[in-house]
Amino acid sequence: MKAGIVGCGFVGSSAAYAMALQGVASEMVLIDLNTELARAQAEDILHATPFSYPVRLNAGEYRDLAGAALVILACGVAQKPGESRLQLLERNALIFRQVVPQVLSHAPDALLLVATNPVDIITEMVTKISGLPPARVFGSGTILDTARFRTLLGDFFGISPHSVHAHVIGEHGDSEVLVWSSAQIGGVRLEEFARQGGVALDDKARARIDDGVRRAAYRIIAGKQATYYGIGAGLSRLAQAVRNNECGVFTLSMHEEEDGELRGTCLSLPRILGSAGVVATLRPSLSAEEHAGLLRSARTLREAAGAISI
Repeated sequence: MKAGIVGCGFVGSSAAYAMALQGVASEMVLIDLNTELARAQAEDILHATPFSYPVRLNAGEYRDLAGAALVILACGVAQKPGESRLQLLERNALIFRQVVPQVLSHAPDALLLVATNPVDIITEMVTKISGLPPARVFGSGTILDTARFRTLLGDFFGISPHSVHAHVIGEHGDSEVLVWSSAQIGGVRLEEFARQGGVALDDKARARIDDGVRRAAYRIIAGKQATYYGIGAGLSRLAQAVRNNECGVFTLSMHEEEDGELRGTCLSLPRILGSAGVVATLRPSLSAEEHAGLLRSARTLREAAGAISI
């Protein structure tokens, strides 16, 4: 599979590095406004391929995206310490109005995977700018939040996160919803798993895990200015699902067209991803509190999207 990455900062380069290490793409093209940065990242990552998998990896221009099956959009400015994802909106909006038409002029058949924050609003923007069906434009959404949730639950119970099935839905941001009600470990609901293991999953433990998920980005940004390893690995995983036509389930952000309560909003729900893009959306069973939280998250995103001209 040929893939392109537009934006070679922390997130874009981490995604390219993870994809190279995992052999996800046979060819990758890195594009950045700073051409020297793109060249340096491509050369550095290329030198890792003897230790991983062979890949044709080059810095290029938009015309070099011809034939790409997937283009990851990781361009834009980074989140500042203490800045919410939604506050990034105006600073990133102009960039995508310039980038998307150039990508599609050379790779009209590519799927577009948005990674830039605020990812839900940017995904909405890219969907409208591109004119593509929503299934072909999706954001990384809450894949990282979901990974954090599973990691912390696994750590709490002493279980591999691979055996934890739990989702974070809604906004990739402060209003996101941790779906506790249907979370399971090995097919057993959390409360029952805790009972069998003699572990107290009380309100204090839940609050600590919630904070660990919801506030993780702020802590990481305060310590090292940006988050990139986790999301880089997540983007590589999505690229792998596209390459293999895997039809795996991931919490992706996509423009909602069918659901009456969420219609017209880009947010994350469990979605089935394959080589054609998002082929189906799952509607998880939610508690009344979680359902209300999802609607609040949708309102937050609607208000933010309405604040700019897309």
